[in-house]
Amino acid sequence: MTLYTTVDSPLGELLLVGEESAAAPGGTALASLSVPGQKGGATVQDGWTYDPDAFAEIARQLRAYFDGDLTRFSIAFADTRGTDFQRRVWQALEAVPYGTTTTYGAIAAGIGAARGAVRAVGTAIGSNPLLVVRPCHRVIAADGTLSGYAGGPVRKRQLLGIEGVAPAAG
Repeated sequence: MTLYTTVDSPLGELLLVGEESAAAPGGTALASLSVPGQKGGATVQDGWTYDPDAFAEIARQLRAYFDGDLTRFSIAFADTRGTDFQRRVWQALEAVPYGTTTTYGAIAAGIGAARGAVRAVGTAIGSNPLLVVRPCHRVIAADGTLSGYAGGPVRKRQLLGIEGVAPAAG
């Protein structure tokens, strides 16, 4: 069963979508976290069930992150989406530590992709359905400037600011 709720945040109202899962803390595995106006973001579908209680633990962790009290999420993901390549990229994102940044080229090298795969890595990152909790905002351009972010550059800068990172203007 697909469940959803919304959570207020400094980024605007987040849409959380999940699947029931006995293995997940709180019984819900997160399938999507979208921000308002996100390119490719989820929208509520017929047949989904509104259930804020199912996301109580996820919402608690998000509030703690935005308050600067949480540096690593402990959330079960419903990873049924994505190609093998996308999943490798997304797994690499999860390894980027709080308060640091990396580059698209470093992600490509880290997953063993060819040097020319940087654009494909960027496309995979842009397809990340779990903004904030799978930290694609920590990936910046090789010159240190901000680059693409499905939630928009202002939100990317906000998230990096929460983590104490000040990327170059650009």
